[in-house]
Amino acid sequence: MEIRSWLPPWIRPREDGDPRAAPFKAPSPNGASSNGHAPPPAPPPPADAGPAADTGPAAPEPAPPAPEPSPPADSGSAPAAEADGMGPDAQAELRARREQIVRMEEQALRQMQSVETQLRELERRQESLDDRERNLANQASELKQVKRRHLRELEKIANLTAPQARHVLLKEVEQEARQQAGLTLQRIEEEAKLEAERRARGILAVAMARLAGGQAGQTTTRLVQLPNDEMKGRIIGRDGRNIRALEALTGVDFIIDETPSAVILSSFDGVRREVARLTVEKLIEDGRIHPARCEEAYEQAKAEMEDRVIEEAERALLDARITGVHPEIVRLLGRLKFRTSYGQNVLDHLVECSHLAGLMAAELGASGEVARRAALLHDLGKAVSHEVEGTHAVVGARLARRYDEPEAVTHAIEAHHNEVEPRTVEAVIVQAADALSGARPGARGESLEQYVTRLRDLEDIAQRHGGVEKVYAMQAGREIRVMVDPGEVDDETAALISHQIATAVEREMEYPGRIKITVIRESRATTYAK
Repeated sequence: MEIRSWLPPWIRPREDGDPRAAPFKAPSPNGASSNGHAPPPAPPPPADAGPAADTGPAAPEPAPPAPEPSPPADSGSAPAAEADGMGPDAQAELRARREQIVRMEEQALRQMQSVETQLRELERRQESLDDRERNLANQASELKQVKRRHLRELEKIANLTAPQARHVLLKEVEQEARQQAGLTLQRIEEEAKLEAERRARGILAVAMARLAGGQAGQTTTRLVQLPNDEMKGRIIGRDGRNIRALEALTGVDFIIDETPSAVILSSFDGVRREVARLTVEKLIEDGRIHPARCEEAYEQAKAEMEDRVIEEAERALLDARITGVHPEIVRLLGRLKFRTSYGQNVLDHLVECSHLAGLMAAELGASGEVARRAALLHDLGKAVSHEVEGTHAVVGARLARRYDEPEAVTHAIEAHHNEVEPRTVEAVIVQAADALSGARPGARGESLEQYVTRLRDLEDIAQRHGGVEKVYAMQAGREIRVMVDPGEVDDETAALISHQIATAVEREMEYPGRIKITVIRESRATTYAK
């Protein structure tokens, strides 16, 4: 590609052979006319002539009259003529400017060539992109055709059109979604029920604990009559030492208030309450009330309590017409006289169940002896359920087997709460008798049993720690008194035990207010002078 220069000819550098490239001649001293015009330029040399030689200045001649300047032969003759009339400095400056303009023209030419090269590259890339776009369009068209053929083959294989297959798929998805939604709804309902039950239990536990004193007061307290009001002060003793000794020995709260000539014994354990009553009656009868005498009266009351337990058990066996019972079972039955279940006396409940079971067995043609015996012993485990592991039904059956009770009786005992599947008619009769005795109006009270269970749990938590001898839950469960072995537990360990019990109670139980834990470490030294 030929690129022509855009510079005017008079600016371009003159090459050899150019007729306008004649060397510069200085004007003669008298060459200027009076009117200021330069002399006319010399005629150009012939084309084949070489560069004109400088002939030097002409001989001085008289100046002829200045001729009229003829117009330049071409557009470059006038600048050349003007350049011939310039001085050396002006010609050098003009030459430098010409060279600079030439360099600029060359630089502009190079830039134009670079732009043209880039333009050709862009055109090539555009053609490549156009080809690629045409290829992609062709491939997309082929893909659509293949997809249509594939869909027709699927419809042919499945014997379903696309709308039919879509309908089947949507139906399956809808069914699966409904199933998942049903399972999720069921899970949410179960979680809501569990949460509601947990909250209801918490609310009811707090409400029952607040009202336990009034509801359970009639069955957890015992009123002991005093001969006069002076006896109250003697029971309290100097600085309260007598009443503190009695409470520590019996594990019963001694409530002395404005009730005239009376002291109230409060405890959820009927055996403790009865032992405390016998102890107070012996002290009143003796008249001497001090800590040492309190201990003696307490030991005597415990011995009498064992006899009282046997008497109550024998009376119950006589009422139920049961004979041939092991002495240990007799003793355990007697202890149930001072135990309540949901506010119902357990021994009275057993006698009642025995009568009901005998009547039903007679109507059904079953063994009345087995039914009465199993009904009388079915709650035997409650006498020791707080001392051994397991439910009272399982513990009672274990005790019955240990003391050689018939297998039919032991099976009825362990099956009366469906721990095992009942296999005999007598076992079913015992279940029915138990339900009838407990369900009659006024037989049981739910709040009392929960109150007693809560206090017993408090004692069990404290009893787990090493070195503990006795534990008493007092003040309706607001205080726990722990007696420790002074030989095994020192003062620092006693403080640690109280902290551990408090932590265990906070972690395992729900209760209102606060519970006071008192650890008592008492050391005694006794010597007899002979």
